[in-house]
Amino acid sequence: MRTQVAIVGSGPSGLLLGQLLHLSGIDNVIVERVSRDHVLSRVRAGILEEGATDTIRATGAGERMDREGLPHDGFELAFSGRRFRLDLHALTGKRVMVYGQTELTLDLMEAREAAGLETFYAADNVQPHDFDGDNPYLTFSIDGADQRIDGDFIAGCDGHHGVCRKSAPDAAVTVYEKVYPAGWLGILAEVPPVSEELIYAGHPRGFALCSMRSRTRSRYYIQCAVDDRVDNWSDEAFWDELRRRLPPDAAEAVTTGPSFEKSIALLRSSVAEPMRFGRLFLAGDAGHIVPPTGAKGLNLAASDVHYLHEALAEHYAENSDAGLDAYSARALARIWKAERFSWSMTMLLHRFADMGDFDLRVQRAELDYLAGSDHAAAAMAENYVGLPY
Repeated sequence: MRTQVAIVGSGPSGLLLGQLLHLSGIDNVIVERVSRDHVLSRVRAGILEEGATDTIRATGAGERMDREGLPHDGFELAFSGRRFRLDLHALTGKRVMVYGQTELTLDLMEAREAAGLETFYAADNVQPHDFDGDNPYLTFSIDGADQRIDGDFIAGCDGHHGVCRKSAPDAAVTVYEKVYPAGWLGILAEVPPVSEELIYAGHPRGFALCSMRSRTRSRYYIQCAVDDRVDNWSDEAFWDELRRRLPPDAAEAVTTGPSFEKSIALLRSSVAEPMRFGRLFLAGDAGHIVPPTGAKGLNLAASDVHYLHEALAEHYAENSDAGLDAYSARALARIWKAERFSWSMTMLLHRFADMGDFDLRVQRAELDYLAGSDHAAAAMAENYVGLPY
């Protein structure tokens, strides 16, 4: 099989890229190592920046997002018994959208299927080849039958543990990484959210987040130990601990119920440089990971895709490689700013075992500064709604 761009991975970054390329008249094929149902079973992010929503609309797959998503003009910070609202729209003129990544993935899958575009699911032994030359190709197998896709370029959208980044020569990649000594225990429950907007809570017992996926479905998190296990937490124990970490009025308003998903995510910051290796380009989690505190993972994937689509469209329309040559630097400039913000918000709201009294007083001073300074609040709001592409 021959195509122009072979995409590895059918998560949001691969699907977004595939749809944008299709609309630009660029042939593409997606190869995914797991089944379609497995892709849709993954529970991920739910906060979209305006840049991401604009990119989604550009694919033609944004109708349900605009109909069912929840625009948010702000969020709350809770600490020391206080609740402080950060008015995103008043400070920046922008807002964010609450719309689950699973729903977005489904919308993009259906758009791809409606366009009749080729996707190979449950592909074994996916491997990119010869991307350092002029004729890259992918090999894989489906039900034991060997397959090969030749293309002009390969887009690695296959996540942090995917094959594309691993295929780059070790000497060509520099990885910058920070692992935080905590995780997030999260649940999904069919209960109304405690608040119309998110509440980020810093507490001596650890961080907590009140979020949602809809007006009837809530997503809650509490900070936990890195070696904790889901089996250690009954629903009742989770709800009790969540309420301990919230201000009294918020705790009283929590509606409890049985969870239908419960998982632990470890906190990590990671960036691989560069994001181009010949004719292989990385996008999304294949190139970087952020802790979920700042809601930047999916949004960075969208900006990577924006830059990569622009570069590929320029290559085919204008026979120019200027955009391809600039892709890694453009993407990384924005990635590092989002990494900085995610790190700073994580350090602001979590209690880690190695924090001393000085660290805790500085943390409290930073929260007080945010609550009392329009300039500090504006800087946080600007980063939260997303820096421009």
